[in-house]
Amino acid sequence: MSEAFDVIVIGAGPGGYVCAIRAAQLGMKVACVEKRETLGGTCLNVGCIPSKALLQSSEHYEEAQHKLADHGVTVGSVKLDLARMLARKGEVVGANVKGVEFLFRKNKVTWLKGEGSITAPGTVSVAGKDYTVKHIVIASGSESIPLPGVEVDEKQIVTSTGGLELTSVPKHLVVIGGGYIGLELGSVWRRLGAEVTVVEFLDRLVPSMDLEVGKAFERILAKQGIKTKLKTKVMGATKSKKGVVLKLEPAAGGAAEELTADVVLVAIGRRPYVAGLGLDKVGVALDERGRIKVDGHYATNVPGIYAIGDVITGPMLAHKAEEEGVALAEMLAGQKPHVNYGAIPGVVYTWPEVASVGETEDQLKARGVAYKVGKFPFTANGRARAMGDMDGFVKILADKATDKVLGAHIIGPDAGTLIAELALAMEFGASAEDVARTCHAHPSLNEAVKEAALAVDGRALHI
Repeated sequence: MSEAFDVIVIGAGPGGYVCAIRAAQLGMKVACVEKRETLGGTCLNVGCIPSKALLQSSEHYEEAQHKLADHGVTVGSVKLDLARMLARKGEVVGANVKGVEFLFRKNKVTWLKGEGSITAPGTVSVAGKDYTVKHIVIASGSESIPLPGVEVDEKQIVTSTGGLELTSVPKHLVVIGGGYIGLELGSVWRRLGAEVTVVEFLDRLVPSMDLEVGKAFERILAKQGIKTKLKTKVMGATKSKKGVVLKLEPAAGGAAEELTADVVLVAIGRRPYVAGLGLDKVGVALDERGRIKVDGHYATNVPGIYAIGDVITGPMLAHKAEEEGVALAEMLAGQKPHVNYGAIPGVVYTWPEVASVGETEDQLKARGVAYKVGKFPFTANGRARAMGDMDGFVKILADKATDKVLGAHIIGPDAGTLIAELALAMEFGASAEDVARTCHAHPSLNEAVKEAALAVDGRALHI
């Protein structure tokens, strides 16, 4: 007889492993299927964690080269040891994935090693062995979207995976796609000495970003030396020993041009990874973009099969997947959790960082919502000045009638940390005045949040 489980989760990324752990905490017998040699999925192995390790290391390198002297710290000749930097990245990844393995042991989650497929409702096959199960959770994540005419080899033309493993600094890196992933990796290699050009089909970088923040972001990136070619379409790529030649055309039509690079990073987005899961065999419905259709309880059209994370609608963010994983596990245990999709933050981990939660001005205008704006620049924040990081500002959008916080957008130092306060405020339905009347430590970057909340009512104190 095949081994039986209450829950089998397919995929051990942030959504999958968190779902498995929470279900086990709630008393269910749980297994998690993962075909990688390590747990953690794309995020921990070749995504969020290694990219942040390189971002941190490259920031230290640039600081030693260009910023420490302003603080009275003289370090002499600064040299790049890229091999050591990459090795440290591997150590960070290794510690994180081993941490997930420890959590599985602690919570008695069984790791089924191999590629999993659903052979029938209630049956999952892994490495030639069948397992019976009450609830199947698909958390298989996403993969990089290929670009026609630009063939990835992970050496000269790379995805984010190859972009994290370059063994030398390219003279010229061309990033195709002006989203989170491309800008973060572009920042890494620019700091380490590469010339970086970002080619984007649309008329702006990170189009989901608040327009005012986006324009400020573009100016700051330009000041850092990152070039952009907006409203430009990549038609194809030709590789040779000398490099890669990209054929470009204006998005609106016009004369073609060529752009030569040592390395090209394709970062035009990601798509759900559902290949080999057997969804067609059991009749799980997909939408027009290849995402798994689910209801408000993450259930597919096939009883007993659920899906969370990047394979369903919504932003492809690790923390969004985690929230869904926890919520689904609790639903399966009979609880009534809720995920507030209006309060899920997004962060671009460049420097300065860019973070947002809730709606943008354009979205509020489109909905016909009357709103107020409060802004505060980091140039007027004492801690930011002491750090020497004064680029950017905090922007809070509040309902004109009720003062309820509807959105918040930050570009500046540690924006990804600062946004948490405003996400919490939105989760609890707080007003801008609630944030403004909360005592903030001095001197701290968080005071810029308080001042922006005060500015919503026209009463900021330090500008």
